[in-house]
Amino acid sequence: MKEILAKLLNHEELSREEMKQVLIGITQSEYPNEQITALLTALQMRGVTVDELLGFRDGILETGVPVPLQCDRYIDVVGTGGDRKNTFNISTTSCFVIAGAGYKVAKHGNYAATSTSGASNVIAQHGVKFTDDLDQLNRCMQEAGIVYLHAQLFARAMKFVGPIRKALPFPTIFNLLGPLVNPSQPSCQLLGVANLDQMRLYHQVYQRLGIDYGIVNSIDGYDEISLTGPFKVTTNQYERLFNPADLGFEPAKPQELVAGATEQEAKEIFDAVLENRALPAQKNIVLANAAFGIQVLEQGRKPIEECIAIARESIDSGAALRTFRKFVELNS
Repeated sequence: MKEILAKLLNHEELSREEMKQVLIGITQSEYPNEQITALLTALQMRGVTVDELLGFRDGILETGVPVPLQCDRYIDVVGTGGDRKNTFNISTTSCFVIAGAGYKVAKHGNYAATSTSGASNVIAQHGVKFTDDLDQLNRCMQEAGIVYLHAQLFARAMKFVGPIRKALPFPTIFNLLGPLVNPSQPSCQLLGVANLDQMRLYHQVYQRLGIDYGIVNSIDGYDEISLTGPFKVTTNQYERLFNPADLGFEPAKPQELVAGATEQEAKEIFDAVLENRALPAQKNIVLANAAFGIQVLEQGRKPIEECIAIARESIDSGAALRTFRKFVELNS
């Protein structure tokens, strides 16, 4: 570790393999907390490279619990978090809309860090019990078309750095890793990022990983498609700036996206969207995010208007709600 820190102080970049070995060393308690703190601080001050991020990803996946799903093609829809907008569970709701449309989904998530309700909060609010049982996960994928992977059951490395991350007053490389360490390693991902610097970083990461991806950012700082103004989308096929009107949607007001003050309030919005009784803006936001996820799954072969229609049918027909109820039944 002293050699690693010396390299960072000398403004050198670390290799993917070096970072992987450092992460494994952290899980084996090889380094004192002071050295780990120095490492995280130095990386944050300089900015993390693609190889450094991939190295930590490799280490987390190698030391974690793998989830080989008996399914060839499925997607995860996730945000980096940390935009401090306290939106309702847009990504999670979108996942059930995508699954309701007949696609496969492996949603990776955790409890909220900066908002009222994270993915795990809203799932648990419905009585779901998280599991790492592979047979149960595969059964759920086959019968409901969607599985939920609660991060704390799989990424064992995270518990070794939890206290350090809590003590530091700034985000670290670990805040960038959440979207990249789905233990089932999906071949498709829709990722929401809070700024364009992150979009560029993940764009390079996904190109190196060789997966089908879409990265979205609302220009006013949301780590998802908020429909509150222009938003940018980068995929394997294109890079484009959209306005809500381009998709046939009215602009949303920020207050229409808020999760509320309690987990129960966030749950109510989640339920309202799936039950097709939400505010028009809430439904439209989920439709937009689900549609771009569907487009990623279709490798860009369907125009976004068709993908919106597919997502809309999933809600309007009750398929998304039936999918969610089946998921709850299988996991309670």
